Amino acid sequence: MYKIGVMGDRESVMSFKALGLDVFPCEAEEEARKILHEIAKDKYGIIYVTEDLIKSIEKDIDRYNDSIIPAIIPIPSRQGASGMGMMNVKKSVERAVGADILFGGDK
Repeated sequence: MYKIGVMGDRESVMSFKALGLDVFPCEAEEEARKILHEIAKDKYGIIYVTEDLIKSIEKDIDRYNDSIIPAIIPIPSRQGASGMGMMNVKKSVERAVGADILFGGDK
């Protein structure tokens, strides 16, 4: 059975603990990289990462883009959504289909 983890700043992720998810508070880039790779190896099927944190470890996350597990999913931080989640969906669709069918290339 796979586990679900949540990474990001303490204020954004601690509420997920009440839902029974494993939380990994981190803000420093190097700490976040280390945690990401450790939990990716430790049977985490889904890893939610705050959008702010994704920006700083994007190259590390890219290593897992073509893998089925773990699925790394951006979530808004306490500052709110930045639109990164939708842009990731757009990139994935373009990679799979070969064209921008969501926005018609306008955005």
